[in-house]
This record gives sequence, structure tokens and C-alpha cells, in this order.
Amino acid sequence: MMKLSGCIEMLFKAEHDAIDARIRAAHDAGLDAVEFWSWRNKSLDAIERLLQETDIPLSAFSVEPRCAIVDPATHAAFFDAVRDSVATAKRLGAPTLIVLTGDELPDRSRDEQHRAVVAALRQAAPIAADAGVVLALEPLNTRVDHAGYYLSSTAEGLDIVEAVGSTAVRLLYDLYHSAVMGERPNEVLAGRGHLIGHVHVADAPGRHEPGSGSIDWPTCMAALRAENYAGPIGLEYRPTGDTVASLRLARTSLH
Repeated sequence: MMKLSGCIEMLFKAEHDAIDARIRAAHDAGLDAVEFWSWRNKSLDAIERLLQETDIPLSAFSVEPRCAIVDPATHAAFFDAVRDSVATAKRLGAPTLIVLTGDELPDRSRDEQHRAVVAALRQAAPIAADAGVVLALEPLNTRVDHAGYYLSSTAEGLDIVEAVGSTAVRLLYDLYHSAVMGERPNEVLAGRGHLIGHVHVADAPGRHEPGSGSIDWPTCMAALRAENYAGPIGLEYRPTGDTVASLRLARTSLH
């Protein structure tokens, strides 16, 4: 059964300023979980209280502070960030921490940067594994939203996860970013779906709710089912209008 996780950085933003109010709204809208990006700029006490009151789980948030792990000089700071974020994940019950590579370094080869990302995640993996948390590496599109970002390829992201060789490191497969980069889910996943730890969705163009754009959602969801993905589907989109109305379209499109 599909489990929908609402990204409350984007959902219910128009209706509620406070994150804790968005958590309650997500619960009331029937979502299975919530997630967000940053944790250091939020009241963890308020979030913890609302998660307990509503009994809605927190599925994921980002490792902070963000470090450009394409550069080995940042790795010590990255490991500290992972330790702090893992402690917060344990406190809030989140099983997944999102990791970004940072922007491409113009003075380094792609191969050097690829190896630096593998090395960083390989060393960080035991920190996460000891706490029962998964680090989810996220490719982003460089054509519309994240020009200059290093990891724009799902295939390379999966190669990195395979090279790390730890069940504590998985890929965050974002169907929006993948579609913007011109990828086909059945081709880029092709027998490697077991390496996916989390999924994000939004439609293109516009990054709005599924069903509002041109992405072929039946084909996308069939590709995930073919890979036996059974984890959360993170709704990381900007509603075109009322969030609850957008959720109705998203649920229909992702069915």
C-alpha cells in the first residue's frame, strides 16, 4: 500500500506559517507521514510534541549543516553534521537523513569528485548504521532548479551507493528531478530498485502536484512497483492552490 509523506516545507505553507500547524494539517488530511528539509531552524520541542499528539511519523529530513562532500576538505565537518543529525533523527523517530553532494568543483575532475563522495559516505555509513538510520543521497536536476550541482544523474547516484556498499546508504530517487533531466524511470532503475531508500514526487513543468503537468505517472509508478519499492512517497511539490485539493489530484495521479 502506498505511503504518502508530506513535505511540510511546501505543503500547507499557504495555509499555515508554523511548522507544527502544518504537521497537524498533514495529519488531518490523512497523510501517512511528514518530512521537512532543515532541522536546525525549527523548534524541535514543538515538532516532537506535535508528532506525539498526532501520532504521525516523521519520515525524513536533511543532514545539517550541508557540506560539499565532493571536496575532501569538508569531510570532517560532514561527519560532525551526520552525528548531530543522527541524534536528532533518533529523538524524532526519523529513519532517513537526506544527503546532498554540493556543487561541482570546476578545478577538480568528475572522477575525483565521485571518489570523494563515495569516501565521505563510506566513512559516514557506520555512524548512521549504529543508530539504525539511513543516509539517502539525492540527485537534483541542473537544468531548471539547481544549476551547478554535482550529482544530477540517477545512474551515477546508484553507482555511488553500490560503491559505498552499506545498507545504511541508499538513493533518494526524486521523480521530478529525474524527469527534468530527461531520464526514464524503468531505464535508470533497471534492477537496482533495492538501492532506493526514499522517493520524492512533483510534476513538471512547475514542480506542482502530480497530475498538474506532463509526467506520465502511471508509467513512473509502474516502474517503482516493478522494482518492489515499498517505502514512502514524499510529496515535495508546490500546490497550485489549496493544499487539500492538490492532495486529491496527487492521490488520483499516483494510484
